[in-house]
Parts: sequence; structure tokens; C-alpha cells
Amino acid sequence: QVQLVESGGGLVQAGGSLRLSCAASGRTASSARMGWFRQAPGKEREFVASVNWSGGSTNYADSVKGRFTISVDNSKNMIYLQMNNLKPEDTADYYCRAQSGLSTYWGQGTQVTVSS
Repeated sequence: QVQLVESGGGLVQAGGSLRLSCAASGRTASSARMGWFRQAPGKEREFVASVNWSGGSTNYADSVKGRFTISVDNSKNMIYLQMNNLKPEDTADYYCRAQSGLSTYWGQGTQVTVSS
């Protein structure tokens, strides 16, 4: 079992920055892949970024490349998403996800609102 708790969301103006945090507990050592997803109102949940628990092999959605950075501090069991140059279309609930073997775990989400 892996438990995930996101924080760091909020209201920001376009062009601003936010850093989301995801605190992981439980069998984090076996979590092979960590990721951030988002879901805007009325839309399906979509991939944002992912990284290995070791901190390597990052992947990003085209819509956030060059603006968002995912990172892991496995000494603190934390996953971060640094979001720069935010746009109104980045408004969504952001979710942390852990994949461990055949199991997938989700956090409860944190809301990000970007005003124009």
C-alpha cells in the first residue's frame, strides 16, 4: 500500500508559479514510477509528468514541456511539480499517482486555478 497526500495548490495569476508537493508513505521503496495528472472541469484526467522513484527518466506532456518540472526527494518521500509560466488552461485538480508493480495509487488531489 502507498498513501499519497498532495498540497501546494492555489490561485495564481497567469505567468505565475506554483510548486505542488506529494507526500508518499507506505511501501514507497517499491514504487517504480511516480506521476502527476490533472483533471479540468468537464474533462477527463490527463497525464502531466512522470519520473522514476530514483529521480531519473522524466516524461512530460507536450502542453507542459519547458514550463513544468517533476522531481523526487526520496530521502523525504516527496514528489514535487514545479509549475512556471502558468496559463489559464492549466486550471485543474492535480493528482499524484504511484505505480508499484500491478498496483496504482492516487492522492486526493489539490486544486490549481490560474486567472487571466
